[in-house]
Amino acid sequence: MEPTVVIGVDSSTQSTKALAVRVDTGEVLARARSPHTVSEGGRRETDPEVWWQALRTTLEALSAHPASAISIGGQQHGLVTLDASGEALRPALLWNDVRSAPQAEALVARFGAKHWAERFGSVPGASFTVAKWAWLRENEPAVAAATAGVRLPHDFLTERLTGQAVTDRGDVSGTGWWASDTETYDDAVLTTVGLDEALLPRVLAPGAPAGTTLPGLPLPPGIPVASGTGDNAAAALGLGLTPGRSALSLGTSGTVYTPSTNRPTDPTGTVAGFAGAHGGWLPLACTLNCTQAVDKIAGLLSLSREAVEPNRTITLLPFLDGERTPNLPLASGTLTGLRHDTTPGHILQAAYDGATYTLLAALDLVLAVDDRPSDEPLLLIGGGARGTAWRQTVRRLSGRAVQIPDADDLVALGAAAQAAALLTGEQPTDIAARWGTSAGPVYDPIERDEAALESLRAALGTT
Repeated sequence: MEPTVVIGVDSSTQSTKALAVRVDTGEVLARARSPHTVSEGGRRETDPEVWWQALRTTLEALSAHPASAISIGGQQHGLVTLDASGEALRPALLWNDVRSAPQAEALVARFGAKHWAERFGSVPGASFTVAKWAWLRENEPAVAAATAGVRLPHDFLTERLTGQAVTDRGDVSGTGWWASDTETYDDAVLTTVGLDEALLPRVLAPGAPAGTTLPGLPLPPGIPVASGTGDNAAAALGLGLTPGRSALSLGTSGTVYTPSTNRPTDPTGTVAGFAGAHGGWLPLACTLNCTQAVDKIAGLLSLSREAVEPNRTITLLPFLDGERTPNLPLASGTLTGLRHDTTPGHILQAAYDGATYTLLAALDLVLAVDDRPSDEPLLLIGGGARGTAWRQTVRRLSGRAVQIPDADDLVALGAAAQAAALLTGEQPTDIAARWGTSAGPVYDPIERDEAALESLRAALGTT
């Protein structure tokens, strides 16, 4: 008998990745990838049709493994504006497009940070979709007026698969117009930014299906499509995370998160109080500058990314695209402490330190939501987790053990677990645990580098 197979998709900033996964064992039978095009300079935009064509390409590559269900995990916050026929009116504004920083500041001033935290669980920054919609209305009013549908990236792809305008609580909690205390769209915010709720997708309950596949796709018609979710919520499912077990993701952006029982309400805005795709909460902190910023520094120095040397004098804050945590959307990189004996390797290590420090400082606040101390290893995921320099920097600045899961493409694995749950009736986190997705080598803790931490605190003014 042929095994039952599901497909999990990760539609990220840079590419679409799809996995064909056995439901019974979690074995990845096949994988496919198709790149995206992202604009450069002050804009961070992608035509949503690029995502759709990339999805079709990856599904065609997996067609030798007929799927029984599918789910889409996608990059968060992006603003997709559709006309009445479902076509994009303009390229999508991506999460790391910070042109909407003034609009975010105005929205926080309008309602107050405390109100945002208590009502929505998060204080919006430039990344949030509500700020991007406000920017669009101010700068491209004709496009805003012509908009007949507003979607997040994963919503757009799910709708192309099913014909249904739906989303999930995990991804919609990053928009800034979905109130986490009542789990409804917020009339006051929608009125303020001039957005009709009728343009928004219906929010599905955890575990609810989005619909079934339409004919004419590189998939069997009529198979169930899960709700999908945002990339971080999908990765949490893919790891089978439970409260107290935290993950640090090293990708284009850096993120730290753990499921919580308590609903996050951080008025400083450092911790985003996202809903979890599993039904609870997923307090999360995100930085804009992570592996891409460090790789840029390595390139400027003509070094490989592993060519670090122990650093004692250099402090580098690699905020090359502005920064979200701390909230400095207009910042640029800062380098201090140069001496005659400074080497390129010292500078590169300082870039790793600066990127890692901001994530670890935020992790303490994420874990405080449930006040649930844990001595379990910190799960290190994302492309950077495979790098020795990243792993050693996290260990040296955290003083914690780290574990590197053998499984990769965790967003796609989490989406696959969502899809499998439609067939088995299990919880996606239980499926991921059964698949053993978090298994991998553990690296023991080493002594924290307090001198480096003190220099970084001083550079950020947090001493």
